[in-house]
Amino acid sequence: MAANYPVSVFHFQVEWGGSRVGFTEVSGLDIEIQPIDYREGSYKSYQVTKMPGIPQFTNINLKRGILKGDDEFHQWLATIRLNQVERRDVTISLLNENHEPLMVWTVFNAWPSKVTGPGLNSTSNEVAIEEIELSHEGLTVEAIG
Repeated sequence: MAANYPVSVFHFQVEWGGSRVGFTEVSGLDIEIQPIDYREGSYKSYQVTKMPGIPQFTNINLKRGILKGDDEFHQWLATIRLNQVERRDVTISLLNENHEPLMVWTVFNAWPSKVTGPGLNSTSNEVAIEEIELSHEGLTVEAIG
């Protein structure tokens, strides 16, 4: 009988509307529902009722190594003008050993809100990593299989 282990986090893919999808890290896949406190004045008890309110979504952070000639993300960033930006749906999939999606996060109407370049150091022997932050208008999570 095969053991049933939790899924590892290191095998994933990001589809963001560009041709290169090689990100090294993804974070910010958070959904929080703000609670609303409600109490009618005629209630006999002195406690409040908790109701679900407006969902909040944190920004998505993506990290990737910088490649020579790879300018697609910066072209997307250049679409930002006052009250205008090219919005994209982004799909993040956690993959199994057969490279098939196990869980899929779909991010709606995303746009680049921050880019952090690599820390440059003349004595370092590390890969140049840039961090990309995406603002968005919603997130769904779907378990496959």
